[in-house]
Amino acid sequence: MRTLLLSGTFAVGFALAVHLAMNAAVGKIVANPRMGNAVFWLIGAAMAGLIALSRWEVRFWQAARNVPPWLWLAGAIGACLVFGIAALIPRLGAATTNVVLLTGQVIGGVLIAHWGALGSPVESITPLRLLGIVVMILGATIAVSGKIPFVP
Repeated sequence: MRTLLLSGTFAVGFALAVHLAMNAAVGKIVANPRMGNAVFWLIGAAMAGLIALSRWEVRFWQAARNVPPWLWLAGAIGACLVFGIAALIPRLGAATTNVVLLTGQVIGGVLIAHWGALGSPVESITPLRLLGIVVMILGATIAVSGKIPFVP
């Protein structure tokens, strides 16, 4: 089961890279990444509505009142993130942008899990996990720069 979940997660990550490159391409073609991003989010909002309708539950609205208002800002953060990435890909390239993003996600995810923030199960930072982060940073540096750091 875990292998299936990890494979699905990989697929979502791959789709995210394609999605972000598509958004950047639209922004470049229309010469306005802000407007391209807005249209992407309008289409996304329509799709989110259709997905919600596939399992509509009245009790959702009762439970939604219990969500701290600042958590609803995740939608605004997502729109800003996608816009920022759409603006970065034409400047940095899809590979560099995604490698650096993934590195930030890994480090952020490890920190969130270490403290159990936002309801995440606690996964303490161990020396081995720390080594994994260092290896990830080195790998990202090699992937972005095309050379091994600290080697002349």
